[in-house]
Amino acid sequence: MKTLIFDEPNRPVVTEVQMPRMTANEVLIRSRRVGICHSDYELLAGRYIIPIAYPVTPGHEWVGEVVEVGANVTGLQPGDRVVGECVIQTPERIHHFGFSMDGADREFFAARPEWLHKLPDAVDDAKGALIEPFTCGYYAVLRHGGVNAADTVVVSGGGTIGLVTAAAAIGMGARVIVVDPVALRRDIALRLGAASVVNPAEGDPVEAVQTLTKGGADLVVECAGHAASLANVFDYARPEGKVSMVGINIGQKIPVELGKIQIKNLTVKGCIGSPGVWPAAIRFLERTGLDLTPIQTHSFPLAEALTALELGQNPERAVKITLEIA
Repeated sequence: MKTLIFDEPNRPVVTEVQMPRMTANEVLIRSRRVGICHSDYELLAGRYIIPIAYPVTPGHEWVGEVVEVGANVTGLQPGDRVVGECVIQTPERIHHFGFSMDGADREFFAARPEWLHKLPDAVDDAKGALIEPFTCGYYAVLRHGGVNAADTVVVSGGGTIGLVTAAAAIGMGARVIVVDPVALRRDIALRLGAASVVNPAEGDPVEAVQTLTKGGADLVVECAGHAASLANVFDYARPEGKVSMVGINIGQKIPVELGKIQIKNLTVKGCIGSPGVWPAAIRFLERTGLDLTPIQTHSFPLAEALTALELGQNPERAVKITLEIA
């Protein structure tokens, strides 16, 4: 079968490998669509938040179809469309699917049923490939109990995670403002239903947000992890406001006036991953009918994965690139 492998840091290859072997406690899955994530580029560069070893097959944002079921497996059958969580507890250790163990950028792979969630018919493959990042944005909003039509949410950073966070808040009824310097991302935010967008390259974004919100947002979600975004995030919030920190920035020291947390009496929570929210996030997408497809700007067959990886490093041209495998 065909697979994408990061053979060593900065060396991606598309090659042929043997079909995986499935145990009685596993199911065999045919990959259908797999998204390329920013963290895949971190893996390709030779760094990740947990220890990694090469060669490794990436791919943790995926939707697939069950083609064979192990003798001991119940609750799944051939033809079921499924998605899978990334943080996986095995008898040996906690794994990150697509990082410390091979991921879904291959035609077939075996998986344990406890990692998986079935997709309802209303959630098609395009949305299915976005469920993993969507759960992260959904979780970031739920960290503070969720929002409703009375609330204004500012999302700082309009990459994939910022856009799915905006979509989650919009689906809950909130008024959403997205701050990002890239025109393509701002355009997609508006197509998703954002009320306003702010270009931080065209003036003081804090002043723009304060004007739009008349005093600050009820909830601010930091999704960029960049110094400028982190420096402004507390200023976007109103007094007594809430902040979810999603953007990853490890190993850097950034000057931020932490006293604003106290002065404004802010509630700040860190967010990593999406523990415990997958079933609810899938139901949310099914019932709201949220259209996430504007986030998927490009699709490539697996054979053209190297071209896809190259394009994905240009934020002016692409947001979410998906590999279509089956």
